[in-house]
Amino acid sequence: MKEQLNIIKVGGKIVEEESSLAALLRDFAALPGRKVLVHGGGRSATAMASRLGIETRMVDGRRVTDEAMLEVVTMVYAGLVNKRVVARLGALGVKALGLTGADMDVIRSHRRTGTQVDYGFVGDVDRVNADALRLLIEDGTVPVVAPLTHDGQGQLLNTNADTMAGETAKALACHYDVTLTFCFEKRGVLLDSSDDDSVIPRITADGFAQLKADGTVQGGMLPKLENSFAALRAGVKRVVITRADLLGQEGQGTVIELN
Repeated sequence: MKEQLNIIKVGGKIVEEESSLAALLRDFAALPGRKVLVHGGGRSATAMASRLGIETRMVDGRRVTDEAMLEVVTMVYAGLVNKRVVARLGALGVKALGLTGADMDVIRSHRRTGTQVDYGFVGDVDRVNADALRLLIEDGTVPVVAPLTHDGQGQLLNTNADTMAGETAKALACHYDVTLTFCFEKRGVLLDSSDDDSVIPRITADGFAQLKADGTVQGGMLPKLENSFAALRAGVKRVVITRADLLGQEGQGTVIELN
């Protein structure tokens, strides 16, 4: 029987606000057993870029990452945000280690091509080094992963944190019973975006197709759900989308299932 592993992805807004960060890390620290935290930090990167006089350009919610912006996101994601989270977890008794995909060759990617927009130094994941992560996890270490990867040729790449969490979950599914949880500001996937109580408790693959077709699910929720179903098809045991302050609470959020 495989050991349970929780992989938690938390959005940038949660880790960038003091009250929500403190609550999230308390709940995360209280989760029993093996665990991994993957975080964002986009708003902090935008704020830092503005302070440095560097323009932020977004296309369809995705950050265009030129050389100057790559320096900013590296400083913010791998430095300020990541180390703040690691320090806070350490204060809660968690043996946390902050890293990017470049550390220990954990996540390798390639620069995105073939799109109408040149996103610059943005990476699409090729592989996750499950053995390297497993060494840390089995040692009792909690990896805290920042949304940066590398191409194996010395180039860092800005990489979507949802994708990194999903790919990490898929790679570790052969070793653990993985539960992947996406934490953000809403209680789950909503039937009505203006009604926070309209949580859809369960979404199957067929249900997702219908929700996508009728426009109920759109924008940033689409890649989150696509990553969820890809993870389930690759052997991840369970996927949940929920509000950060409901982490670990049964019966909360939206459970994603294949059928």
